[in-house]
Amino acid sequence: MPSSSRASISSGFRTHPISSVGNQIVGKARTLANMGQPNIEFVMNDSDGPRRIIPSYSTMDTISGYIEITAPSDTRFEDIDIAFIGTANTFVDRVTTTPSLTGRTESSHRFLTLRQPVDQSSFSTPRVFEAGRVYKFPFTFNIPERLLPKACTHNVVADPIRDQHLMLPPSFGDPDLSGFGSALLDDLAPEMSKITYGVKVRIAQRGLTDNVIHILAERLKKVRVKPAFEEQAPLNIDGIDEYRSKQEKTIKKGLFKGRLGTLTAQTMQPAPFSIPGARTTNNKPIATIAKLVLRFDPAEEGTQPPALNSLHTKLKATTFYASNPRHNLPSRTHMAFDMSQGVYAQNVALNSLCITKAKWESHSMSSNPAPESLQRRDSGISDCSTSSSAAQAFAAGILSPSSNYKNGTFYTACILVPVTLTEKKNFVPTFHTCLISRIYTLKFEFTPQGGSSMSLKVPVQICADGSDTGIENARARSVEAVMYRASAGMFEPRSVAPPNFDGSVSVQRDDLPPDYSAFAPATRLAVRPQASI
Repeated sequence: MPSSSRASISSGFRTHPISSVGNQIVGKARTLANMGQPNIEFVMNDSDGPRRIIPSYSTMDTISGYIEITAPSDTRFEDIDIAFIGTANTFVDRVTTTPSLTGRTESSHRFLTLRQPVDQSSFSTPRVFEAGRVYKFPFTFNIPERLLPKACTHNVVADPIRDQHLMLPPSFGDPDLSGFGSALLDDLAPEMSKITYGVKVRIAQRGLTDNVIHILAERLKKVRVKPAFEEQAPLNIDGIDEYRSKQEKTIKKGLFKGRLGTLTAQTMQPAPFSIPGARTTNNKPIATIAKLVLRFDPAEEGTQPPALNSLHTKLKATTFYASNPRHNLPSRTHMAFDMSQGVYAQNVALNSLCITKAKWESHSMSSNPAPESLQRRDSGISDCSTSSSAAQAFAAGILSPSSNYKNGTFYTACILVPVTLTEKKNFVPTFHTCLISRIYTLKFEFTPQGGSSMSLKVPVQICADGSDTGIENARARSVEAVMYRASAGMFEPRSVAPPNFDGSVSVQRDDLPPDYSAFAPATRLAVRPQASI
């Protein structure tokens, strides 16, 4: 086995050939054919609307309900396991000139497992499901704010990358769940990547002849998870070919009539889009405001700026997926040297804005300030107005002179561009996991009279608010934690021991984070998790 495959398996990422999956399915079918399979039904405590609406859950929300198990005949069982799981599944098709390197690689990463303890006293002795009797087992799960460190154990280039991987990702790539409420909408995800959450039940039985634990029945109830995502720091796009925040174009008077001047356009990463929380009744448009700054350096004194027409805005949704855990943020440049990665992109047309009446303001050479960097987002975007001379001076200070500037009069214009997401698509927040990433690019396109098309591309984030109940649960837990620490510290003895030789105080910590096992321990139920759900 290659070293890369060994590393992926040891860190919890399982790659498997298609043949092994087929063998597992055949073996499971034979097992179920020889045993009476109980029926498993889920009843969710969803009081937020009619049952036809797919329930959505956010960070710190509670998922509760119970399962009903009914056996067609008296059936022995060994154990019952109820768990809330989150799994990422990907596959990458590789086509190369070398036959030995051509094929498909698959990967499955279970990044979240919350196990529901089952009251052993509720089991009969001996453990037998009586025919026709309905057995109920309740469950309650709280969606965490972040994943445990054991969810990302592979090497990364920096700690911020691991912090990104430990954020809870949204449900992704499942056409049965993608959408808002009862409306199913396309989330622009390829079939090569999927993130699934659900409550999974397994009923185990010990064989009479081989004394080996077998899976008697299992079922997964999928749910939609829309976690809260806060705004991250703006991306540094220096040296990244995928983005272009500034562009210069030569404007001509006409065919074979010489140059009119040079037009420079520049923009910056705007404030993020903010998606309403799960189960919200807020139907307001999801929008942001971008700023476009123009500068025209005429070829001859007295030449006026060119006429403008319409500005078209597009949003490009890019999904990166991999069959091996990723060590850095994805980029198309790295993909050329890594056959385990793939990318899928789709453009969505948004708004069109008429900019023919954009107000130009002239400036002399003495008012031409030093160029400033435009990579950082401007918090005072509202100060940019076509009717404010002070704002026009600010716009002139942003753009540096073009290469054809002749130290004469130049013109500037500052345009605010409202951008609204379409309601015909389901936009998930910007996220990065060990195997799957989703990023967005905002594209501005317009064609000045006498020049060719100009196009600017900058990154933009999509964030998400938490649900009302999730926010209340988080606030209540924060208060409880503060009160617990205060009360616990009141009765704990204080250490008066002298410091160690290295100058530190010896502190013994036993409050390590809980270990969420997939199912029962091996001493009770020796079942190896499947490679895929």
